Amino acid sequence: MADFDYVAIDPAGRERKGSVKADSVEEARVKLDTRKLFVVRLEAGAADKARKRAGLSLRAPKLSAKELTLFTRQLSTLVQVSPLEESLRTIGRQSEQDHVRAIVGKVHSGVLEGRRLADALGAEPKSFPALYRAMISAGESSGSLPTIMERLSELMERQAVMRLKVLTAIAYPSVLATFAVFVVAALMIFVVPKVVEQFDTVGQQLPLLTRMVMGISAFLAGYWWLLLILIGLGAFGFWRALRIDSFRYRFDAMLLGLPVLGRLIRDLHAARMARTLSTMVASRLPLMEGLSLTANTVHNRVLRKASDDIVEAIRGGGSLSAALKRAGVFPPLLVYLAASGESAGRLDTMLERAADYLEREFDAFTSTALAMLEPIIIILMGGIVAVIILSILLPILQLQSLTGA
Repeated sequence: MADFDYVAIDPAGRERKGSVKADSVEEARVKLDTRKLFVVRLEAGAADKARKRAGLSLRAPKLSAKELTLFTRQLSTLVQVSPLEESLRTIGRQSEQDHVRAIVGKVHSGVLEGRRLADALGAEPKSFPALYRAMISAGESSGSLPTIMERLSELMERQAVMRLKVLTAIAYPSVLATFAVFVVAALMIFVVPKVVEQFDTVGQQLPLLTRMVMGISAFLAGYWWLLLILIGLGAFGFWRALRIDSFRYRFDAMLLGLPVLGRLIRDLHAARMARTLSTMVASRLPLMEGLSLTANTVHNRVLRKASDDIVEAIRGGGSLSAALKRAGVFPPLLVYLAASGESAGRLDTMLERAADYLEREFDAFTSTALAMLEPIIIILMGGIVAVIILSILLPILQLQSLTGA
């Protein structure tokens, strides 16, 4: 369904501007006729034009998660004290990034043309997700846009904090492990061959450990390029396989089945969903719409299917807590607090508490994991280096024993 911008005359003779969603121009005209509007001009909306322009560009500019969070906070603050049009103009002028000024400028132009803010944001769908626009639309419909903007900014700031924590939990051990691999590879390719070649003229059989290390070193020194090619082909094949729905579903199910990582993925998804639904329920946005939009943002296929099943269960007349329990992939705490919130009529509050608890659990887990992972990687690296050094020392000790005899 596309957006169509229109200029029309209402029964009182006043000019009206706006946009209407329809599958075709004819359907858009019918919808405007039912509103008793005389159409003066009707054309494809700015959102569709923007999508066509984006299709012609390999890298259409869009707001990053950090820029969107900053934009939301700025707009939330400014709409408290100034009109929406002036707030958007101020944000566009103060931005230091050209693409941010361009995107905010398009939104500002849409508002000046008489479009609702949610419709104007729809001109940049890559920068403003459907869930984001739905909450803005709910705020405009209920006349509580400043309140909704404040809640939305708090939600996005919480999500930004969680993203930072996830990146920190992944980046630190990844950098440490990569450095350890490079150090060991350098020893095996450049150091070991220079040392062990001194033993070629000994005439004695070298120890088994030394022969094994020499064999690995010779392979890495002579065929490192082949190893890199195989790793690259394996990574490319795995990436292609992930594009197959059946393989991706089995892989995601395997991740959820891992003892520690699986629980971490489930808790992160549950915390994000609980936080988002809490904000949407508090903003008087329909729960069904919130669940549907949230499900589309889930990357894990198993969790996405569970979210879709929850939507269908609620559409059939079931409760949120019963649907969560039936899915079988959500923490029991979330199910219990959702049930308590439904029975007490405080679903938004209980979902927020569930999100707070799950996020605290994640913080505690990452702190403990990082504290344990660093010494584990150091010990493994030290053990590998010790084996390399021992493989060099064993022939020397063997020669000394022969000389002493």
